[in-house]
Amino acid sequence: MGEKSQELMEKIVSLCKRRGFIFPACEIYGGFANAYSFGPYGAELKNNIKRLWWKKFVHAREDIVGIDGPILLHPKLWEASGHVSGFNDAMVDCKKCKKRFRADHLVEELTGEDMEGRLEDMSKTLRDLKAKCPACGESDWTDARNFNMMFQTEMNGFDGTVYLRPETAGAIFSDFKNVTDSMRVKIPFGIAQIGKAFRNEIVAGNFIFRLREFEQMEIEYFIEPDADWQPLFEKWLDLQEEFALEIGLRKEDISRYEHPKEKLSHYSKKTIDTMYNFPFGVKELYGIAHRGDFDLTQHGKMSGEKLEYFDEGKNKRYVPHVLEPTFGVERSVLAALLSAYHEEEVKGETRVVMKFPKKIAPIHVAILPLSKKDELVDPAKKIFHDLKTSFVSEYDETQSIGKRYRRQDEIGTPYCVTVDFETLTDKAVTVRDRDSMEQERIKIEELVGYLKKKFEE
Repeated sequence: MGEKSQELMEKIVSLCKRRGFIFPACEIYGGFANAYSFGPYGAELKNNIKRLWWKKFVHAREDIVGIDGPILLHPKLWEASGHVSGFNDAMVDCKKCKKRFRADHLVEELTGEDMEGRLEDMSKTLRDLKAKCPACGESDWTDARNFNMMFQTEMNGFDGTVYLRPETAGAIFSDFKNVTDSMRVKIPFGIAQIGKAFRNEIVAGNFIFRLREFEQMEIEYFIEPDADWQPLFEKWLDLQEEFALEIGLRKEDISRYEHPKEKLSHYSKKTIDTMYNFPFGVKELYGIAHRGDFDLTQHGKMSGEKLEYFDEGKNKRYVPHVLEPTFGVERSVLAALLSAYHEEEVKGETRVVMKFPKKIAPIHVAILPLSKKDELVDPAKKIFHDLKTSFVSEYDETQSIGKRYRRQDEIGTPYCVTVDFETLTDKAVTVRDRDSMEQERIKIEELVGYLKKKFEE
């Protein structure tokens, strides 16, 4: 990571904690293994991104329905999907400091070669090149070994290991029959879900980019086995990038990476990642894969149920193929934070402003009385309560008006409404625009309509 990129990440992390976006979890106990809590503004930002996604991909479409499946699913589901036997990372431990690392990542940094799946070769390379431990600098490694990344737990009344789901797709496939039986869906159609997933993997910094507990926004889009899927695949890629732009990402920071055939999952016909230029490198933001009929076929075999679709138009049954566009929630939040961050010179001072798109801004409108005197506070609070029915609003009467503007700039509030002494006579307020800092005098009775129009622009 370059010096400027490192500086930007440090500024984002600092702002997130200082302004109530994201906190280190369990900080009073010294923190806990790359876990983070989303504070009041972070929770609003995160939920706004999820709502925007649901509106775009579920509510605004006729061909997609949504579900909300459980985190704890039958262990046979994960046997059928291959997670029990094959959901592994290559791990290696430093014998001196006991830190654990991804063996394939260490080897790739040393040699530039991808040795994924070749445990003996990775172990030999680390020994032969006397690779130094990133934590303590020693060179004394265990052999590389596979480590299953699923979290395990126990359930009362169930004999055997139960897993926290490592992905959200499992519930969609296991409920495929219920959805087709209860809803009037016709191929092609999709099932969408937003939910938590858990992976017990090595997490190497970079804030909320990679977490053990994270959220996915995912769609399984079912198509005919012999359908011309390439145009649909391209359309989903375009839609993923379109969504990235809607949450404020810059087009020049977005690119695509197609997985080479030799590295594709055995069931995948094609996988392309939507990449984003993070300060720590160009990394995966979203992804789409053609999964064929692998999942429904496997779950059908394991469960004994026929997970087929009856095509009335063609009077035949078949196991659909599936395209899987998946979006990371925390990565979306991080990319939105990075894209929104701006520093500007205003009258010789530096203004930090988060230029979120209006529809994902944590707070829509801030109401600020110029003084703490009751004659201004009373009408300001009335305006605040009136606006709260239409907008996510915040009331603030502490410190100077300039400092309050700066505070709202730092959390990305698009509009500030200032109640001053003139308000008492002209029944109007001053509305300040976050980005241009231009101010406009608006009658109180016209304020809701004025702001609604602004948010529609």
